Amino acid sequence: MKKDVKINIHHITRVEGHGNVVIDIKKGLIKELKLEIVESPRFFEAMLRGRKYDEAQHIMSRICGICAVSHTSASLKAIEDAMSIKISRQATLLRKLAFHGEMLQSHILHLYFLVLPDFFRVGSIVPLAETQPDAVRRGLRLKKLANEICYTIAGRHIHPIALFPGGIAYTPKESELRTLRKRLEDSFEDLEATLVLFKTFKTPEYSEKREYLSLKEGGEYAFYDGDMASSLRYSAKPKNYRKIIKESIVPHSTAKHTRTTPPSPLSKSGDKRGVYMVGALARICNNFNQLSRKAKKAAEELALTPLSCNPFMNNAAQLVESFHCTEDAIKLIDKLLSNGLKKEELTPPSPLFKKRGGGTGVGIVEAPRGILFHEYTINKDGIVTDANCIIPTAQNLKMIEEDLRGFVPTILNKSKDEIVRNIETLVRAYDPCISCSTHIMNVRFV
Repeated sequence: MKKDVKINIHHITRVEGHGNVVIDIKKGLIKELKLEIVESPRFFEAMLRGRKYDEAQHIMSRICGICAVSHTSASLKAIEDAMSIKISRQATLLRKLAFHGEMLQSHILHLYFLVLPDFFRVGSIVPLAETQPDAVRRGLRLKKLANEICYTIAGRHIHPIALFPGGIAYTPKESELRTLRKRLEDSFEDLEATLVLFKTFKTPEYSEKREYLSLKEGGEYAFYDGDMASSLRYSAKPKNYRKIIKESIVPHSTAKHTRTTPPSPLSKSGDKRGVYMVGALARICNNFNQLSRKAKKAAEELALTPLSCNPFMNNAAQLVESFHCTEDAIKLIDKLLSNGLKKEELTPPSPLFKKRGGGTGVGIVEAPRGILFHEYTINKDGIVTDANCIIPTAQNLKMIEEDLRGFVPTILNKSKDEIVRNIETLVRAYDPCISCSTHIMNVRFV
């Protein structure tokens, strides 16, 4: 359809600040398309310089209230890599359990409180408290359980205080883990009801080949450990991430854009070379065989396959991961109880660290929204002298723009309100952060 439309969504509020969508269409062709991130930079990397190494994880957890465990974990792994610290098997299992708690609370929050209103065509979760009270209560129950996992293992619902360089400063009681295990088993009823509900919703039809980037590990579905892996069948060790990920500054965004090298050969357009997607959909497409039994069954019912290239299916991927995280959390608790919980001291930095005069370390984990990078240089006195972080949301920004560029021409036959609603729904499917899906925005057509 040869149509002239100008769209200015100003602001998509609280996308870790402020963001705008600007699209100019003339005679059915896109002349301009920008996802503007206009929030001031937050300078966390600069804040870290000059601080003691054992303060870093507490500072960096404040990057995000929803992904606090992820940032803490990436921070700890970077510190421990730089200082040659090896943590115990028990500490690793407990950290992975806390990780599942965060993944569940983030996915459930997004699916129930940010996505669900789209399907019922209402402005927020508030009207659904009256019209869909069972669904709202279900979401609250699932999120409360996820929060309790983080509280039990990490000492807080957000911004963990028990996770330290060298291990974990607090050992939960066996009775606490048994209580969590029972509640996790019981939560499958709510997850199954969630699956039934989401199966009734129609997913927009839009598919475009893309590169997926995530962690990958042979023995398990990779959240906490693994190598960087691309759907284009190349991989890299964490220490080589700068050879794969290239950041650049763009005029319309205070958040950097990223690309992969070697470039993606998937598109004929030079602009799309190296553009990639991270997050739940990327993880599932790269790690499908490592999903748990119930998660694979959920994927089948949602028609989610390892070959999916529809960004709207990221919502389905989050639900599938919720099944996986619940099953794996139960397995982790069983391992911990079987091994017997022991009070452990934190492992100190290796003597080799001081002998070599300091070190640089890289920590990579999968945050709910995708692969997360932390890199620190620490001097012989244990002071952080340099830091670099690459956040999942920033990695997805260019891919969101490319998806808008491909998707918008397919909906030009709709009304202006419908076009805007569809644009918002696509951006929300990426789950850029807890707040980006708010419906309180000023939309103007000029």
